[in-house]
Amino acid sequence: MSHAAESNHPPRARRVLCARCQRPQPTCICHWVTTLPNQVDVLLLQHPLEVANAKGSARLLNLCLERSAMVVGEAFDPAALRALLQGDGRRAVLLYPDTADERSLGIPAPPPFEPQWMGEPQRLRLVVLDGTWRKSRKMLYLNPLLQQLPRLPLRDTPPSHYLIRKAHLPDQLSTLEASCYALAQLEGAPHRYDPLIAAFDGFVAQQQGYVPPRATV
Repeated sequence: MSHAAESNHPPRARRVLCARCQRPQPTCICHWVTTLPNQVDVLLLQHPLEVANAKGSARLLNLCLERSAMVVGEAFDPAALRALLQGDGRRAVLLYPDTADERSLGIPAPPPFEPQWMGEPQRLRLVVLDGTWRKSRKMLYLNPLLQQLPRLPLRDTPPSHYLIRKAHLPDQLSTLEASCYALAQLEGAPHRYDPLIAAFDGFVAQQQGYVPPRATV
């Protein structure tokens, strides 16, 4: 009768997660949380592969905004997604660029965004897809209800501060940055969300501190 060999190594200590930000205690980001009251409601749809990504900014955004919700998934149940989009009678607007290659995927052109909607920001819901460009495009493809939403075109955004993650496009922004600029645009308040961008800078600096320096030749 054979017996499994006993290990001489002590059991690995279990990581203790922060109850609020769901990150390991040594990398907690709660000290960067800056709570702000947003008029436009925010619905964050997060791709499952982004949940454990330490570089992701959606969790910090969700903690900072008073009116926000985050739901994880890729292909959502249509009835459940419709309830999320239409809750409280708000008009849902998708934060996503309208690109020409979508037509080749069979995604129809979105309905137009009407500028007069910006006159009543308290009646709007900003829908944000949190994931890489490829993941967010797949989420759009798999959820026809998202394809039916008007889209918000961002205007005159500054260069990204997202120095810890490679961008696939020159003007690509983090989820937090894009959402802040979209909210500022919809609410007609250019500087209202500057404190969140400042908090994001602190978060980025913290993440950079965990990256070991490259070896020099």
